[in-house]
Amino acid sequence: MVRGRKGEYSTLLKEINQEGFARAEVDGEIKELDVEIRLERYKKHDINIIIDRLVLKEGISPRLYEDIELALKKGEGILFVDIDDKRKTFSENFACTECGISLEEITPRMFSFNSPYGACHSCHGLGFKQEFDPDLIIPNKELSLLEGAIDVWRSKIDGFRSQTLEALSKKFNFRLDVPVKELSKKHLDILLYGTTDKVRYNYRSRSSPSYWSYEGTFEGVVPWLERAYKETESEYRKEQFEKYIRLKTCEVCKGKRLKPEALSVKILNNSIIDVTELQISNCYKFFVDLEQHLNEKEKIISKQILKEIKSRLGFLLSVGLDYLTLDRRAGTLSGGESQRIRLATQIGSQLVGVLYILDEPSIGLHQRDNAKLIAMLKRLRDIGNTVIVIEHDEEMMLSSDYLVDIGPGAGVHGGEVVAVGPPEEVMKNSNSLTGKYLSRNLRIEVPKIRKTSNQFLTIKGARQFNLKNIDVKIPLGLLVCVTGVSGSGKSTLINEILYKDLAKRFYRAVDKPGDHDGILGIENIDKVIIIDQSPIGRSPRSNPATYTGLFTPIRELFSDLPESKRRGFKKGRFSFNVKGGRCENCRGDGLIKIEMHFLPDVYVKCEECKGERYNRETLTVKYKGKSISEILDMTVEEALKFFENIPVIRNKLQTLHDVGLSYIKVGQPATTLSGGEAQRVKLSKELSRKATGKTLYILDEPTTGLHFHDVKKLLDVLLRLRENGNTVLVIEHNMDVIKTADYIIDLGPEGGQKGGEIIAEGLPEDIIKSPKSYTGRFLEEVLKRDGALV
Repeated sequence: MVRGRKGEYSTLLKEINQEGFARAEVDGEIKELDVEIRLERYKKHDINIIIDRLVLKEGISPRLYEDIELALKKGEGILFVDIDDKRKTFSENFACTECGISLEEITPRMFSFNSPYGACHSCHGLGFKQEFDPDLIIPNKELSLLEGAIDVWRSKIDGFRSQTLEALSKKFNFRLDVPVKELSKKHLDILLYGTTDKVRYNYRSRSSPSYWSYEGTFEGVVPWLERAYKETESEYRKEQFEKYIRLKTCEVCKGKRLKPEALSVKILNNSIIDVTELQISNCYKFFVDLEQHLNEKEKIISKQILKEIKSRLGFLLSVGLDYLTLDRRAGTLSGGESQRIRLATQIGSQLVGVLYILDEPSIGLHQRDNAKLIAMLKRLRDIGNTVIVIEHDEEMMLSSDYLVDIGPGAGVHGGEVVAVGPPEEVMKNSNSLTGKYLSRNLRIEVPKIRKTSNQFLTIKGARQFNLKNIDVKIPLGLLVCVTGVSGSGKSTLINEILYKDLAKRFYRAVDKPGDHDGILGIENIDKVIIIDQSPIGRSPRSNPATYTGLFTPIRELFSDLPESKRRGFKKGRFSFNVKGGRCENCRGDGLIKIEMHFLPDVYVKCEECKGERYNRETLTVKYKGKSISEILDMTVEEALKFFENIPVIRNKLQTLHDVGLSYIKVGQPATTLSGGEAQRVKLSKELSRKATGKTLYILDEPTTGLHFHDVKKLLDVLLRLRENGNTVLVIEHNMDVIKTADYIIDLGPEGGQKGGEIIAEGLPEDIIKSPKSYTGRFLEEVLKRDGALV
């Protein structure tokens, strides 16, 4: 009735007596309730009602049930049973019987960070919070405040902002012309987080002799950013502000995403998050070993659950995802990893009579793991399903039951069925480019001489994620391949550490590089360019012509035509990005965007210009019988012939042709280009630049989505970049690219925590000598097959 509370409780004790109870336990002593009990008012007391005294014997059950029901009612769900001077506590509440702290019923939703019943109340289940980072707001501490050290005010430092800083410097006695690193912490805190002290501000107008002054507080750069970010409705401004935001681990849940009650439930001293943080291979082992720690009752309860868990983890292992952790965020997964996770789900469902369509499931897979993937696809087939795979991987093609080869070329030169049948039949078809490569009648040759270098870029102490504090020497002026099984640390080393460090030095990028001690040899390069498969633009307005700079000379050509001069049309008239020549109904897009809210946006052809982007007057100006819109609708191959006598245009078109994009349209919307096509457009732009000979190019799996023949063209382009003195650094699994490299850095030996070490480095012929290198084993087979090894 009373647990550790102060008071006399005389009224309560009388009421208990009046209800018919004869005795109570007061502060550990049995008291008769018909005798007055005096308690000290300011001392804590414990009062329990004694419901009954029983001797266990036959026929006692009805009385026992009645006593238990009454005890739980009076004790608000808690009862004590004294047997042989030992007390046992029983409770029907999810609460501690000592302190009373309650716990809701343990249900699956309690362990979900997507549910309000399980999510950390501070970060709402994200595990992190967005915060404006002072290091991003003031990225260069060598600059003074007047030189624009506060990056977000950099473009406005000569007006209102500089006068604000002037007032603050006078009030708090600090200088504006010294490097920020020399300011005290107190002064930096005032600048960043504001002050409640009154400051006298004197403002002078730049456009008139007027001035005004007032007294007020200073909000601070960080609070101002937080307020402006919250209040703005402009997506552009939000993007600008987001440059200064860094994700900070939630201080309440320490990044675990769940509330404390959920994290308190443990199995073998592991919370659910501890288990999901394990690599899938270790997680599987945890549940296998768990059974030997369970008693018979627990084994019965968990038998089916453990079977399901181990089965699902087994499917993930079988598709080569042993290096992932279960808590890996979906946004950080590659396309190939996401697809293989969905594949594992389907294998687990054991459905039959299903038609499965997979688009390049081998993306991002090392040759070692490819065999596992093929085995799983055959397993889907064997249980009664049909599996259609769109694929460029040689091993996948040779393992298929039936091949359908589409071609013979790309774009307008394709769209026909060239060959069908088992791989052996397709190899015999002389019209099939795929068949010729499979039969080795066509192949990418192993270079007879490999280029060498005596200059290096050295990454010291790389230790981000699973990297084991390694030193990596990258020879300059060569085609260098970084290889290793999936999850071995390739992208972390090159993209997270090397690129981000160099981008910060060369371009003042704000992304923080991964943990490492430093990079040596930077003086040997003058810029770094990452050429990935991200889109060249996110709207139909972006296209290969605008991205490569090809459209500018085309517009200049049209503006120089006699008809344009007669009408007073300048080159801006032929831009679909500005008013004047464009169709104003679609604002030069040629398409109208229809927002679908909960679905992806839909684009439909503009009814006014019929997709031609320009108004009628602009389209009347023609060069060799073609309007500006018809030029944009040409393929690169057609445009190359059309502009063969205009070198400035022809040269840019030639680079697009050289990277294997002869079939795409000059004005093809960026949203319709594949990742591989977007990457080659970027390569084309680089080829058309004036070479410095000291550029580092970084490409992450550039062969994704490419046929053998396209890989050959890509290699020709990469070797052209190398011949100009540049360094081409490629993360790759494709053996045709790896065998062509001048130098290989092989990471491993496994993925995840078992990776992150340099297994082998040197020429391809050196890599095959390493007994630990999986890459070396497959590379040796390829080199022998191509006759490069005796």
